[in-house]
Amino acid sequence: MVVDERLYLRKLMSDDLKRFWELGYKEEAPEWKQWDAPYFPHRTMSYEQLLEKKETYVDQDDFYGIFVDDVLIGIVSYYWEYEPSRWLETGILIYDPVNRGSGIGLRALRAWIDYVFKAVPVVERVGFTTWSGNKPMMRVGEKLGMTLEGRMRKCRFYNGVYYDSIRYGVLREEWL
Repeated sequence: MVVDERLYLRKLMSDDLKRFWELGYKEEAPEWKQWDAPYFPHRTMSYEQLLEKKETYVDQDDFYGIFVDDVLIGIVSYYWEYEPSRWLETGILIYDPVNRGSGIGLRALRAWIDYVFKAVPVVERVGFTTWSGNKPMMRVGEKLGMTLEGRMRKCRFYNGVYYDSIRYGVLREEWL
């Protein structure tokens, strides 16, 4: 799905896996992990291990790459928090720090939420969870017109500091 002249989202293909591995799983302590739930451990894997899980990433409806100028820089995804009640959450990760703060994540997540509401017609709400240490992601939720639906106070401990877990959501009728 084309977002603008430089930015598009699409399913990952086998040819994308090397770059995806280099961005997400090659390093022991990647820079992006400081923003993406750093209180959870990061697990590296070899490229061969990633290839064994290829079907998890390639040609999936719920997992797309974010491409800028034809280069993979991040991913968007959705997953069921609890499918029987149709509770769906979404996520975004911009691996490359050069592209953070440029509005790419905002534009990508806007396009992704559009896609999710079309691809999963039974869903009435799309949300995401972040933490109070990730102010840029909180601003993305606000700029998208999402509602701050939940704040679990001081439940994330990282680098000697307690942070809140933050949930944003938007209803189909609010979005459309």
